[in-house]
Amino acid sequence: MESAPRVKLRPSISGRWLPGQWPADAAGRKNMALLVQLRWVAIAGQIVTILFVHWGMGISLPILAMLLVASIAAAVNIVTFAALRRRTDVAHAELFVALLFDVLLLTVQLYLSGGATNPFISLYLLQVALGAVLLDRWSIWGIVIMSALCIAMLSFVYRPLHLTDALEGHLFDLHIVGTWICLTMIAVLLVLFMTPVARNLQAREAYLARLRQQAAEEEHIVRMGLLASGAAHELGTPLSQLAVVLGDWRHMPEISGHPALKEEVEEMQAAVQRCKAIVTGILLSAGEARGEAPEVTNVRDFMEGIARDWRTANPGMPLHCDFGPHDYPRIVADPVIRQAIGNLLDNAREAGASYIDLLVGRDSHSLNIAVRDNGSGFSEAMLADFGKPYRSSKGSDGRGMGLFLVVNVVRKLGGSVSASNGADGGALILMRLPLGTVALEEQADE
Repeated sequence: MESAPRVKLRPSISGRWLPGQWPADAAGRKNMALLVQLRWVAIAGQIVTILFVHWGMGISLPILAMLLVASIAAAVNIVTFAALRRRTDVAHAELFVALLFDVLLLTVQLYLSGGATNPFISLYLLQVALGAVLLDRWSIWGIVIMSALCIAMLSFVYRPLHLTDALEGHLFDLHIVGTWICLTMIAVLLVLFMTPVARNLQAREAYLARLRQQAAEEEHIVRMGLLASGAAHELGTPLSQLAVVLGDWRHMPEISGHPALKEEVEEMQAAVQRCKAIVTGILLSAGEARGEAPEVTNVRDFMEGIARDWRTANPGMPLHCDFGPHDYPRIVADPVIRQAIGNLLDNAREAGASYIDLLVGRDSHSLNIAVRDNGSGFSEAMLADFGKPYRSSKGSDGRGMGLFLVVNVVRKLGGSVSASNGADGGALILMRLPLGTVALEEQADE
């Protein structure tokens, strides 16, 4: 027996497993990249300062040892940069280790160039400031304690500077100038570094806020799903009884011999059958897990089937289905996609449209489905709150749930929904479904 096709899944930003997506929260990675850039600045500054002091000022330094330390920092930077290209996020512990490495590197350089008497000892404040922004509380105190211990050690253990006779009497003046240069450098680097760090942290907070909003919306959907499933079970019995009663009425002589009554009974039977089909669809969606006995079809048959069923349920409403000139893959036809498209078509009809276009296309990554109509369109407020519950342009309390459900269903599949108004009036709603989610595995990987 042929096995059901599999859909390869990977994690999405909401924590679900979707094709080719990984967590979008990368503030740690961005901050590590900024640390790498700052270290390059520090390496360049160290080399320029070492060469200037040794050759320009004539102060003897262990230049080979100090350049070796700078080379080690450059090598670590190269390795870190290469690792970041394969990473999507960086943990606090890794940022702590990177800052601790910079503290130890600075300590070695200061040990070789005068210890605590070197005015550039104030650079420890830069490491502490960076730690205060990037790390958690205990890690920050780790950087503070390590910096304090290194400064204390450099007060007693260091290689003294050997000044020339010309500079011997100007040690204090040199210290003042060096302190000014150091503090200016710290101020400039903090401004250059803190601005993008603040943006990264703001983006992280905005991302977490979106996650919290999505969690609240999904909890709301779960409650609605439970209510809908319970209502469907409750409605099943009376609908079946109605179907039996109407079937008996249809064969009664008083009705079978009266054409008008017989036609009305047939219309009632059709309405009851539609209600039963809706209830069955609700129960199917509530109980069917994705990937279990999926229906495999092609995009054209799937979309034309949706359009045909909708025309049958809405006679007299023109619905045109148009396909772009593409090769479409075979897909796993998820019932929730059918319901989402049905909701969009129903919304267009309720918005006063006299015709509806169902447009289908694709690109290299997604299947694109658009519903365009000539109805009343969206107000600016509706576009700003698109996809939020209880936002409706039809003036009824409690409405607007259709679009809310569509947005959340598509988002769970890893796609997106956008809305706009047409240039000639009406509305256009575009659904983008990742091919890796809806297409068969072998075709999604092509």
